[in-house]
Amino acid sequence: MGSTITEKILARAAGRDEVHAGDIIEAKVDLALANDITAPLAIAEFEKAGFTKVFDPARIALVPDHFTPNKDIKAAGQAKKMREFARRHEIVNYFEVGRVGIEHVLLPDTGMVAPGDLVVGADSHTCTYGAVAAFSTGMGSTDFAAAMAWGHVWLRVPESIRFVYSGRPGAWVTGKDLILHTIGLIGVDGALYQAMEFSGEAIRTLSMDERFTMCNMAIEAGGKNGIVGFDEKTTQYLQARPEGSRARTAGRVFASDDDAEYARVLEIDASAVPLTVSKPHLPSNAAAAADLADVTIDQVVIGSCTNGRIADLRQAAAILRGKKVHANVRAIILPGTQQVCLDAIADGTMQALIEAGCAFSTPTCGACLGGHMGVLAEGERAVATTNRNFVGRMGHPGAEVYLASPYVAAASALAGHIATPEDVGAGKGGPR
Repeated sequence: MGSTITEKILARAAGRDEVHAGDIIEAKVDLALANDITAPLAIAEFEKAGFTKVFDPARIALVPDHFTPNKDIKAAGQAKKMREFARRHEIVNYFEVGRVGIEHVLLPDTGMVAPGDLVVGADSHTCTYGAVAAFSTGMGSTDFAAAMAWGHVWLRVPESIRFVYSGRPGAWVTGKDLILHTIGLIGVDGALYQAMEFSGEAIRTLSMDERFTMCNMAIEAGGKNGIVGFDEKTTQYLQARPEGSRARTAGRVFASDDDAEYARVLEIDASAVPLTVSKPHLPSNAAAAADLADVTIDQVVIGSCTNGRIADLRQAAAILRGKKVHANVRAIILPGTQQVCLDAIADGTMQALIEAGCAFSTPTCGACLGGHMGVLAEGERAVATTNRNFVGRMGHPGAEVYLASPYVAAASALAGHIATPEDVGAGKGGPR
């Protein structure tokens, strides 16, 4: 019996010839990461346990991206604790304000993640890095404290579900639509502690940015990790990264065997997937955007670790350029990194968004988790390119969040209600 890509990566990390679903393994960590919410908790546990040194200062990343620049005194204290810990332990990859980005955009884009890596993070959306054919998964702060000290973790090898997307996505349909549609099919617990392996013709057509989006939301279906196989697009992405990630690739590119065992295989016709929106209050509450035109909105958020890359901002600008955000809508842009900001300046994307009436933020997770930079009041509705729309996720429990792609979010910002690009005169052909 063959092995899945996830099993092969975990076998390498465990120093074994092979592992199988259900095995309990001790695996070597290639990268461990935390942010300004989760790291202070982990630091407290690290010190309480009596640890005095980290396993490798070059393989830990501390990223103050949730409440920075600090929104209040408590947030400043959290960031200070992480900053001092990083200095004390000479953490190489500590990213201060002005250099920081949203962790799940920043780390792969700076070349810190390579194919075949085992990445753990004290943040549930660590599953994002599966887009570069790595195994990455979230964990609690206590487990992260142990990972920082030892550089090893205990894992149960997950079963894998293979999602095969046939055909080519239609006009304006992106990876965000595919993953929202998929979560709608299987539910928020449809892949509980399982690897979500994305494959098929449609996945091969997606950009790396869209693959990151799909893997990012694996956790919203309960997945242990999301993963895409290595191909030419992965190679091109890595060639644009610092040398370190490319150097680690040798001998660590894995592919699922033809006779690998899967818990199940789901076939999805990507050409039939509509522009999709997840209604309150679950990512699985999926519906066609075209059916929600009666939903008026107060705010649009474009960005986050799910859709804060330059391609996402360009998609929004393609809709908004030369037009104006609806008078009743606040449109907020949350770029993933400082480099995304620079790229958006260089090609006119930022100018187009600002001229359309958008507020352009420093990189932060703030609005996504209802922390700052876009908190919703009671009774307000938002369309967001973020990943969660739980009760109270972006502010007041009486607010509502609709998840969508940058194309749909931008169109909705113009219309003042949920809309598609065609509704606002963007044409039928779409970008594909």
